[in-house]
Amino acid sequence: MKVLLINGSPHKNGCTFTALSEVAKTLNENSIETEIFHIGVKPIGGCVACAGCSGKGQCVFNDGVVNELIAKAKEADGFVVGSPVYYASPNGSLLSVLDRAFYAGKNNFVHKPAAAIASARRAGTTATLEVINKYFTLAQMPLVSSSYWNMVHGGKPEDVMQDLEGLQTMRNLGRNMAWLLKCIEAGKQNGIELPQNEFNNKTNFIR
Repeated sequence: MKVLLINGSPHKNGCTFTALSEVAKTLNENSIETEIFHIGVKPIGGCVACAGCSGKGQCVFNDGVVNELIAKAKEADGFVVGSPVYYASPNGSLLSVLDRAFYAGKNNFVHKPAAAIASARRAGTTATLEVINKYFTLAQMPLVSSSYWNMVHGGKPEDVMQDLEGLQTMRNLGRNMAWLLKCIEAGKQNGIELPQNEFNNKTNFIR
C-alpha cells in the first residue's frame, strides 16, 4: 500500500514539507510506502472549464505537474495534501492543481482515504483545511482525522520542529491513515465491494 503526500508549498523543504515528513515517517513505520510530491514553483494555470478532459482521464493542457499528479494518483491508495496558509486559504497554485486534477482525473481519487494538513505562522489553518477537504468529499473519499486539527505552526522548519503537539498530531494522523488503509485492504480480501452510487439526477436551483 502507498500514500501520496502532496506538498502544496512553493518551498520544497519548508514547514509544509516538515509536517508531511512526520506523517510519512509514521506511515513507513506502519509498513505503508510513501512518496512526497512537490507541485513546484512554476506558474500553474487554473481550470478554464473547457470540458476537453471529458473521458480522457487527463487535462488537455499538458503543462506537467497536473497530469503527473493524476498518473501518480492512480497508483496510490491514500493521500495527504499539505498547504501553507495564504490569506486564510491554501496556496493558489495548489488549488489550481487540485481543480484540474480532480476534474480530469477524479476516478483516480474516488473512495481512497485522504487527509489535509495546513501549516501557518499563526492563523487561517481551519479555513485552509476546509477548502482542501471539499475536494475529498466530492470524490467520495473517506476523510482521515487525527487527535487534533491537522496543523502545525511556525515561520520556518525549525519552528515546526518545536511544535510538539503539531508533530504529535501528524504522527497520529499517520497511524490513523495506516489503520484505515489496512481495514480497507482486509475488507477487499473478504469480498466487500465498493458502493455503486447514483449519478443520474441533476437539479438546478433555477428552472
